[in-house]
Amino acid sequence: MLSAAVASSDATYAHFLRACLQQSGLVHNVVEWPVTRDNGLPVSTPEAVPDVVLLGLHREPEPYFALASQARRLRPTVRIIACSRQTDKDPQVLLQAMRSGVQEFLAEPVNPQVLGEILQRFVQENQQVLGAPVEKLVAVMGSKGGVGTSTVAVNLGVQMATLGRKRVALLDFGRPLGHSALLLDLRPKFSLRDAVSNLERLDGHYLSGLLTKHSSGLEVLTGTTDPEEWTQVSPLALQRLVNVAQSCFDTVLMDAGSFYSPDLAPILRTARQILLVTEASVPALWALERSLTALGGICRERDKVRVVINRWSRDDDEALKSVEKNIKRPIFARLPNDFRQVSEATNLGTPLYRNHNNRLVQQYQQLASRLAGIPAPVAAHRGVLGNLFYLGKAR
Repeated sequence: MLSAAVASSDATYAHFLRACLQQSGLVHNVVEWPVTRDNGLPVSTPEAVPDVVLLGLHREPEPYFALASQARRLRPTVRIIACSRQTDKDPQVLLQAMRSGVQEFLAEPVNPQVLGEILQRFVQENQQVLGAPVEKLVAVMGSKGGVGTSTVAVNLGVQMATLGRKRVALLDFGRPLGHSALLLDLRPKFSLRDAVSNLERLDGHYLSGLLTKHSSGLEVLTGTTDPEEWTQVSPLALQRLVNVAQSCFDTVLMDAGSFYSPDLAPILRTARQILLVTEASVPALWALERSLTALGGICRERDKVRVVINRWSRDDDEALKSVEKNIKRPIFARLPNDFRQVSEATNLGTPLYRNHNNRLVQQYQQLASRLAGIPAPVAAHRGVLGNLFYLGKAR
């Protein structure tokens, strides 16, 4: 992932450029450098110069070019990109920019997709130095409707936020309606629609203002409240939203519901893990095999897709042995059936995280700890837990 700086004398334009950078999915940290005629580079060491500097050129470009020259002297490998209409009209400005160290030019208004292509090329050229991209997304999908996908996503998110003490976001992409707010008894002011309708402003700060924070620490972007809202949501908008979330959160959970579409493929490819939730019923297991086939065409890494059995009981084990043989992979997790507790929690809008001695709560804790890479609480009855829960090797 790249670090970046936006240099501009216009705060509104700087925020727009910041949003474009974070929506690319390649930038994890963006700082803003105000530019005036009198000030110079706001940093003084090579380590403080980011990988990329974006110049929002003003009518008087000289201070920008001076800043670019200073950044280049401190860190010769920095990639400097200028955004301006003037470069197309004034050859002298273009020549001055090149002499100061500017390597790329973007015409205004800036196209986020073109900027993303420039950043992607830079990443590919410097792969050994920059390393592999940081994968923060965990997608939760259901093999069919009614298997408890949203319940799993919400409770997993609560456990990650509670155990890890890090920033965890839950993006509710459930169709046709999102249920995360109901399951957590939240009263959100904003929703998914507000995020995708304001892409020109969507950076980390703006996204944080749209989220509703639960008492556990989990931050939620609630889903749509009207099925027709999905007609106004483009796949590209969802992808940019996920990119921004990954740039400013430690872990991003996506509740994809039971709706599968090829439009989700670019997002799912960026996921660290895809949890495919099902239950031990004939329709759900039949749909599971077909969902795995579809996801296999998207994810090259077979271990990225994990099967989670919700509402599990010991009587299901014989059938699940046959399922594991058919799908040629082990069941990643078994979440015990506790109809009374889950029903009560759903109706009250209370997540399953307060009763630490409950078997189902312990399973969510174990699953969250493995996915987030954090220590799990010590179970009160380890002998029982060992027979109830199976986790494969998590990446």
